[in-house]
Amino acid sequence: MQLVGMLDSPYVRRAAISLRLLGVPFEHRSVSVFSTFEQFREINPVVKAPTLVCDDGTVLMDSTLIIDYAQALSGRSLMPADLAQRVRALRITGLALAACEKTVQIVYEHNLRPAEKLHQPWVDRVRGQLVAAYSALDQEVSALPSPVDEESLTQAGVSTAVAWSFTQLMLPDVIAAVDFPVLAAYAAQAECLPVFLGAPQV
Repeated sequence: MQLVGMLDSPYVRRAAISLRLLGVPFEHRSVSVFSTFEQFREINPVVKAPTLVCDDGTVLMDSTLIIDYAQALSGRSLMPADLAQRVRALRITGLALAACEKTVQIVYEHNLRPAEKLHQPWVDRVRGQLVAAYSALDQEVSALPSPVDEESLTQAGVSTAVAWSFTQLMLPDVIAAVDFPVLAAYAAQAECLPVFLGAPQV
């Protein structure tokens, strides 16, 4: 299988780390949706990262769907079996993905839109959503087991650490680590694990 996309994307990185945790072998292809758009389009005409090319040639996209396929393939799950724990993990994962989405929106607004067309009320709204997501995550992360080893990681933990590291890379002036100490400490621990070190975002 081939996982296509750049690891500076939190969605590609989330998929790569999850596949490694599940023991699903794959080749990572660092193809950009920007600088190598045409090359990406030859693999997937939709040009969406991450893209997974399965062994039979089927092309999947969207990190959540790729991870779902990998779990079915491996016979393992990164989600808790207990219903109450699963609901909490789903909430945390949703907050982390929302934080990724809002970070991407702010980055695109500033980096892709001409300055004279930037709509400040929209940027302020998205910033507020980003802060709200991380404020909730900072409270929720205490429910997660400390990432002392890879066996303790759930999808909630993977997504949380990946989201935090991505936002710190892209918008450290918007989300200051000092304001979210629990979350920052959790992500720092996770980033020391081999599965994270094997999929560096930069």
